[in-house]
Amino acid sequence: MIQPLAYVHPQAKVANNVIIDPFVTIEKNVEIEEGTWIGHHATIMEGARIGKNCRIFPGAVISAIPQDLKFDGEETNVQIGNNTTIREFVTVNRGTKASYKTVIGNSCLLMAYVHVAHDCVIGNNVILANAATLAGHIEIHDWAIVGGLAAVHQFVKIGAHSMISGGGMARKDIPPYTKAAREPLSYVGVNSIGLRRRGFTTEQINHIQEIYRIIYLKNYNVSQAISIIEADVPATPERDEILSFIATSTRGIMKGYSSLFNNNRD
Repeated sequence: MIQPLAYVHPQAKVANNVIIDPFVTIEKNVEIEEGTWIGHHATIMEGARIGKNCRIFPGAVISAIPQDLKFDGEETNVQIGNNTTIREFVTVNRGTKASYKTVIGNSCLLMAYVHVAHDCVIGNNVILANAATLAGHIEIHDWAIVGGLAAVHQFVKIGAHSMISGGGMARKDIPPYTKAAREPLSYVGVNSIGLRRRGFTTEQINHIQEIYRIIYLKNYNVSQAISIIEADVPATPERDEILSFIATSTRGIMKGYSSLFNNNRD
């Protein structure tokens, strides 16, 4: 159902039951799947690939060219999964030749004024609260939450089930299952409430907490902590995910608040 005051390029591929409100602009080389709604004054630019049953609210701009001076007009896209909600005035830029795509997974919620820059990869069930801002090349794993007005430095990775406080500045990688707060952004505990809501058992949560006690509260450096965890902590999917995340971190993981406080005091 396309309102007559909307503009849809004749080369755009739009499923029959997509609802397009007045004053929407949809450019060529766009694909929109069944059940999606595009609110008035939204702009869907070249290279957008939007899944099923998404909701895109008024004023959003999807698949604009990257805000990257190295971008040279290469053909890239934005891929948005199924059942994702994009609220008012969100901007999602398409990729560059670094990866040729920006990806947002299934069942995500991007609240008003969120910005997702080029080449970001966002997993499933991720929440970006109002005015959260992602620089380029950021990777966010499933079920992570980024608080309102938070900003994330380029190339940072945010682990699954983690949570960044509102107004936080993420300069280092945020390991899975953790909460990050204060300035500079630091480990402040395990996201136990979120984990319980998602069906993690008390035993699993205690296991995760013990791992992070070794990393952040026992005065070991990261290499020492990893060696101890590998030797002494029973292997579980959660343990292995934490170890894999740290091993593949290129920017290094966030510090513990107590160690930062002690360093600043010294």
